[in-house]
Amino acid sequence: MISGASSPYQPTTEPVSQRRGLAGLRCDPDYLRGALGRLKVAQVILALIAFICIETIMACSPCEGLYFFEFVSCSAFVVTGVLLIMFSLNLHMRIPQINWNLTDLVNTGLSTFLFFIASIVLATLNHRAGAEIAAVIFGFLATAAYAVNTFLAVQKWRVSIRQQSTNDYIRARTESRDVDSRPEIQRLDT
Repeated sequence: MISGASSPYQPTTEPVSQRRGLAGLRCDPDYLRGALGRLKVAQVILALIAFICIETIMACSPCEGLYFFEFVSCSAFVVTGVLLIMFSLNLHMRIPQINWNLTDLVNTGLSTFLFFIASIVLATLNHRAGAEIAAVIFGFLATAAYAVNTFLAVQKWRVSIRQQSTNDYIRARTESRDVDSRPEIQRLDT
């Protein structure tokens, strides 16, 4: 008979690591209430409505403009939707290797440009069908929402660049003070 003290099944003294995975997901209401969060929600909704409007068109004579608008609205909906999920659930904090401010800036800038071009092309090739007119209207509304977000993303990116350069400057000044206080390191300029 094996006693409790000599049993091979003793509790371990090493800590068991907890895998976080997706267990700590929480919605960030501050982001969704802020200007960027509201704009992202508006962009997703406008891109989805524009995509639904363009999908209801059954016949087209020159279809290239329609196909381009369909591609732009669907792509913008998917990419902006993914970014909205990433920012609203704070998943972007778990992947710090990606510059999320720059990613958002590129997405909004490209979406602004592509929605503007697609809306103009669809407006010029319009057959005056109700769905085409609605798609053009929602395309221009989406262009405006993406343009405002692009402006805000540029400002946010500039602030982050300034903060990074300030931090680099402070770090360099601190390191130079460390060299001056250590006499065993000889300066080359003396």
